[in-house]
Amino acid sequence: MLFPVYWMVAVSLTPPGAMRKSPPDLFPRDPTFDGYARVLDEQLPYFATSLLVGLGAAALTLAVAAPAAYSLAKLRPRGRGALTFALLVAQMIPGAVMALGLYGIYVRLGITNTLWGLVVADSTIAVPFAVLVLTAFLAAVPDEVVQAARVDGAGAFRTFRSVVLPASRNGVITAGLFAFLWAWSDFVFAATLDSGGPLQPLTLGIYRYIGNNNQEWNAIMATAVVASVPATALLVLAQRFVAAGVTSGAVKD
Repeated sequence: MLFPVYWMVAVSLTPPGAMRKSPPDLFPRDPTFDGYARVLDEQLPYFATSLLVGLGAAALTLAVAAPAAYSLAKLRPRGRGALTFALLVAQMIPGAVMALGLYGIYVRLGITNTLWGLVVADSTIAVPFAVLVLTAFLAAVPDEVVQAARVDGAGAFRTFRSVVLPASRNGVITAGLFAFLWAWSDFVFAATLDSGGPLQPLTLGIYRYIGNNNQEWNAIMATAVVASVPATALLVLAQRFVAAGVTSGAVKD
């Protein structure tokens, strides 16, 4: 399972002249950091764009999913069963199909090749998952706590913001982290909706090194290694919250 990760690092250190050696070396004999130098020199704007898109998608996802989850978990509106089923079905739609539909809408609105348009598109993947995860967390908050807040004069929004949401911190972090990672690694929406814009994400920046007759694997793999660092760091820092998030509701008392 980890061998592709190792091979990515090994190829990023392999000189271009030894790239097509047969059989290949499992360990680079003359490692070079030229690929990483090119990444730092050429790919930083793409990194910045991906960071903005990822943070924007995470913020928008939580802004939409958290109130929706609160409504499903605590306000219990009519039709919540059908809505939950619709959210499950939405996750089964292939990203390519959604990208084509969004492209038609974006062309009519004139918002292709825009940063915030890509943020909205990436959020459409994360919102259904985030609603389902947060609904399970918010449902675990005792109703007595919500009722006590209302007795003290807190309205529905104040109860949600000051009582229910802080008690569901693990779920919020889990949903936001997955939304960021999906946006960070997205290629389909980026290639369809933002392939010609001035601000392109990192997944499109890698294509600077891929041509019809030449593939600069040293630079490609170096970019992939550097792109993996923020995601890995976030997962390491938030692993205890994610572990609590994905196991919430697995066992009943």
